[in-house]
Amino acid sequence: MNFRFVLAQWGKLGLLLGLLLAAVGIIFLLIPGENGILLDAAELSLLGSGGGAAVLGLAAFLYGRPATVISVSTTGRESESLTRPYRMSRRDAALVTTGAWVIGAAIAATPFLVWGHMAEGAPSGHPFSSVIDCYFEAMSGLTTTGATVLTDIESLPRSLLLWRSLTQWLGGLGILVLFVAILPGLGTAAKKLFRIESPGPDPEGVRPTIRQTARRLWMLYLGLSVAQIILLFATGMSLFDAANHTFTTLATGGFSTRNASIARPESLAAEIVLIVFMVLAGSNFTVLLAFLKGRWKSALKDTEFRIYLLCLVGGTLLVTAALVGSGDPLVLSNGDEVAASGGESIRAAAFTVVSQQTTTGYATFDFDLWPFAAKAMIILLMFVGGSAGSTAGGVKVVRVWIALRVLWGELERFFRPDVVRPLKVSGQVVDREQKLNVVTYLLGMILLLAVGAIVIQALEAECSNCSFTTAATASLATICTVGPGLDAVGAIQNYGWFSDATKVFLCCLMLIGRLEVFVILVLLHPRFWRGAS
Repeated sequence: MNFRFVLAQWGKLGLLLGLLLAAVGIIFLLIPGENGILLDAAELSLLGSGGGAAVLGLAAFLYGRPATVISVSTTGRESESLTRPYRMSRRDAALVTTGAWVIGAAIAATPFLVWGHMAEGAPSGHPFSSVIDCYFEAMSGLTTTGATVLTDIESLPRSLLLWRSLTQWLGGLGILVLFVAILPGLGTAAKKLFRIESPGPDPEGVRPTIRQTARRLWMLYLGLSVAQIILLFATGMSLFDAANHTFTTLATGGFSTRNASIARPESLAAEIVLIVFMVLAGSNFTVLLAFLKGRWKSALKDTEFRIYLLCLVGGTLLVTAALVGSGDPLVLSNGDEVAASGGESIRAAAFTVVSQQTTTGYATFDFDLWPFAAKAMIILLMFVGGSAGSTAGGVKVVRVWIALRVLWGELERFFRPDVVRPLKVSGQVVDREQKLNVVTYLLGMILLLAVGAIVIQALEAECSNCSFTTAATASLATICTVGPGLDAVGAIQNYGWFSDATKVFLCCLMLIGRLEVFVILVLLHPRFWRGAS
């Protein structure tokens, strides 16, 4: 373990986030009609936090920099000493990745906390006066969970709202993927970091080098972002709202600038744009790149992509049937009611199913009031999540498909023991080790969901709000990085009423879910820290 090398990487991250924080503050300082050239508490909090993070990050990098290269001696007629990049071990990579998210959330939370103590308009009971609440909001942002402690989102300054949305955009593809894309000098370390925390496709699937892969992914991500901002603005949404909702749509995060989540968008066209881009964000980026390159047949043959679309369409039809069958009026997330006609039911079901399966978490309707069958389908889709190689959370469609195929294969062996059928996904054979990894992962997720629900109920034993449904869906919503659950953490509720201990535990669940369980759990195993790796 090379702790100085790890510290140098954390220092780079701190410097990068600090510069981004300061940039947001400067942008709002210069926007006409905001505050002129006068600094208010929000801009001061962003500039001060950014400057502090940049200074500390630079100091950490300079201290750890000597450990990023090692000396090697050559033999021959003339002996000379050379240097080469330090080879990151698996332990280094796991610690860098986990620490980056923990430290990144702390940096992202700092302007919230500073503003909460500086602003005249922020009352003493405001959530951002609490360190735990600020950290919860920042961790929820970076992990693209979308759970919030805020009750009056619209009272926040526009600069902090933009930073809040930007944390999700940064966390969508992964802060370390951006790290790999723009910072030189990582060498072979880049590959380990990319593979541990990237939600994108396998590195060899896009470009020949890891850095090229990371850049290609971010260029696609940036291009989709620009396109969505333009389209939302064209539908009548303000430029500020269009930018914020674009950042949180493509990250499948779900933070909104409005108290009632996205509520009913400005027009049906805006709602369609949001649905389309949520579907794209929940798709494997390899498939999206194939579409862009004109390889339509190859993209459409992707097994996971077809099953993903089938889940969205099937889920929408089943939820629509449940809504129409109940006959109850549909309640919008802002409290208004509309009749459960066929058209309104399809519209409500389509947006909600896409939002929840892609783990974006936007809400146009209070689905907590829907029939049991509709809620059960939504919870199932939350667990399944989006495609591997997307910004979506959940256990991923391909894992569920492989697990079901393994189950069917074992059943077939019972009555046809002599038949051997290779399991293929998109033409590729899934070997025994991959099958075992998938089944182990799913079992681990189910176990974590159960443990999470039990711990939440234990921590909130004296709180009448925390029913089993609340605890179970809060566990699911944070591990699968969805945001809303049911009951007291439903579509129009928030997480601000939880105790500080529960919020810290939920932050851990978000981190575990974002890094897909094993990266975090392996750090707790004593043997991982012994011997060479």
